[in-house]
Order: sequence, then structure tokens, then C-alpha cells
Amino acid sequence: LERLGAPEFDFEAAWRAVTPEDVLCLIYSSGTTGPSKGVELTHHNMLSQLRAFDAVYPITPGGRCISFLPSAHVADRWCTHYSSMVYGSTVHCLSDTKKLFAYTAQVRPTVWGGVPRIWEKLKVALDGMLAAEPDPERRAALQHGLELGLERTRARRAGGVPEELERRWREADAKLFLRIRAALGVDQVEAFAVGSAPTPPHILDFFAAIGIEIAEMWGLTECSSNAAINPPGAIKPGTVGKPLPGLEARLAEDGEILLRGPVVMKGYRNEPEKTAEAVDADGWLHTGDVGSIDADGYIRIIDRKKELIINSAGKNMSPIAIESAIKGASSLIGQAVAIGDGRPYNVALIALDPDVAAGRAHDDPTVVREIGDAIARGNERLARVEQIKRFHIVAEPWEPGGPCLTPTSKLKRKPIAERYAAEIEALYAPDPQ
Repeated sequence: LERLGAPEFDFEAAWRAVTPEDVLCLIYSSGTTGPSKGVELTHHNMLSQLRAFDAVYPITPGGRCISFLPSAHVADRWCTHYSSMVYGSTVHCLSDTKKLFAYTAQVRPTVWGGVPRIWEKLKVALDGMLAAEPDPERRAALQHGLELGLERTRARRAGGVPEELERRWREADAKLFLRIRAALGVDQVEAFAVGSAPTPPHILDFFAAIGIEIAEMWGLTECSSNAAINPPGAIKPGTVGKPLPGLEARLAEDGEILLRGPVVMKGYRNEPEKTAEAVDADGWLHTGDVGSIDADGYIRIIDRKKELIINSAGKNMSPIAIESAIKGASSLIGQAVAIGDGRPYNVALIALDPDVAAGRAHDDPTVVREIGDAIARGNERLARVEQIKRFHIVAEPWEPGGPCLTPTSKLKRKPIAERYAAEIEALYAPDPQ
């Protein structure tokens, strides 16, 4: 700076002049329901976030984490960038998420999390490993241990694990599952998390059975990333847990979840009207998510308020619930988009999982038949009015950060509807047969 003739910069004075209410970072929302807005988060917001999370999941200083989301995303800023400053942890950066599992085995992180699709793919890999085990005795032992783990998981959620069952599972864990966790590189992880979309309960049960208890969580950029999480040892599948300590949650008359507390943003950059719409005069953040809160304080997310499907008969439906049922029916389905707003029935766009499809074409008759069978199975879990009547498999896979998905794999519904307008209209055309 001196060589350039710039005035001398007093770093010491500069950092000491920062106040808790000064803006720490500017994070632009994903824009899934409208134009992206610049969210102003303060030093106080982020430190409140880190303190609250630590109260539920205490983190040991000096650990390791993997940064695989764009650093412009609030989850990466909170979970790796700022937490490393607080805990003195080492951040390992990965640009190709397809290599996440291999990289995890090298890094051996102490905190690990991701979107549901990451966990779903890991389960597919472990299922394949179990099926391919050449030793019949070891394969039988793994299957028996998994059954023990599932029984233990159900017992924990019912209120308590019998002493004998706990002893037998711990034996299986020491002989089998600990080795699996070590091979994956997650044997030193203190907290496992999943967020961004609903996680099928059978995925949570499977991993809990092998000693990986995954906490579903929920949040948004406007509340510094995380608002609620399932506490350790008290996970309720289908919920996103309880509000973080210091954060209040209640429901508006229409079921929208409102939040108030020190993690709520300062406001939207240069948009006072939008800020006033989002945060009312009493400090409640209107999240845009519709949900419920049970007697124990656990929050259940139904859907985005602006994304609810209201069909031509006036029936309200949650596309997320429909999509979750369909995706959970087959690992071949990478993404599913339910469409039916203002329409007589629901249809779906399907994007194949490129890893599971393994080069099979989207219009391969066997692929189309498998997807049709999966949708039929998913429909069995839905009310008649919610069921998918017709579907279209798109030609190309959808990648995170692309035109159809956010970096955390949330659906960009409006761009998807515009991109596939012709295909959607064809699904509503009269059936010639």
C-alpha cells in the first residue's frame, strides 16, 4: 500500500472499531421463489448462531471439517468459514462433490453434514457393499447387526432400549459398524446433520442402526443458517427438531412459521420495504415455510408457503411431501418435481440420478418402466388427490448450482417450469389412448 501511495492502514484500530451490529457478510438468497435478495448478517447474528448450536452439539476445538458448498452460501460460511475461527478447526476444501466420500476418508472430519441426496447415495453404496460381501458368514453377521440396530433405533424412539439389546448391538458395533465408519472416514465425527430438504425416515433409521445418528435441521439465510435441529439422543424423524436456544418459534394463523431471536438478519440490502415484509414490528421473521409445532416443541415443515399446490378443485397440497414419497421409492430418481397448481391432476418431471442410472438413457423402455413402477409405489403413500397421474423423464441430469437446482440441491421451480413448459403441457394433453 505504501508503494502505491495509499494512506497507511491501521489494522488494529480498524478491527477494534467493529461493533456487534456491524454487517459481517452479505449473502444473497437462493431465489427459489423470486428475485434474489442481499441478506445482511451481523457479527452478533453469527456469533449467536455459533453459541446456540454449540449449546446443543458441543464442538471440540481443533477439529476438521470439509467445505464443499460455495462460500457464497450461508451454510458454508457458518459451518466452515466462521466456525473455524471460533473452534480453531482446519477447513479442507473440495470443489468436486462427486469425490466427497473419498475425500472424507482422507480428511476424517469431526463434523459432517450434507443434503439428503448425499446420504441416500451413501446408503445405496453401503447396500451394494452388503450385497456383494463374498463371505456368507460375514454377510449374515452384517445383516443380523443391521436388524439389531434397527430394533435398537425403534426402542430408543419409543422411550428406552432394553439392557440386553443395547449390549448385543454394542458387540455388533465394535465388530462390524465401527470398521465401516472408519472405512468411510466418519469414525471421529461428533455431529452428523442433514438439511435443505426432507429426509426419508428409512434413511435416518438405516444410519442410526450402524451408529450414525443424523440430526435433521432447518434454517434459512435470513436467520444466519440454522434455526432448529434435532437434539442428540432425541431425534424425531419427519421433524427438523426444536428451535435453537434463544430462538422463539410460533405459527401464524395460516400456519406460517415465525421466528424471533438474535440470529435474525439485520435486513435486506437497500430494500427497506422487503425487510419490513419479512421482519414485522415485533421482530418476528416470517420464514415463508408452513408447518406445525408439536407438544414437545418439535417443528415439522409442510412446504414453502408460495409453493403449495392448489389444484383446479381448490385442494391444497404440499409438493415437497409428494416429491419425497416419489423419490423415496427408487434410488434411480435423482430429482422429482410435482406440478399441479390450477390443474385438474398432478404430474411430475423426473431427473435420473446419473450415478445409479450409470449411462442408461432416459427413454430406455426398462428405465421408463422402473420409474413408472416407483411412482406407483410412491402413490400408495399419498392421498388420491395428491397422486402423480403422468410423468416425463428429462433427458439430462440436474446438477447442484445448475439451471434447475441451487447449490444445496433445492429445486428452482420457476426456472424449471419455464425450461420444460412444452413437456408439462404435453402431460396435460388429452391421452390418445
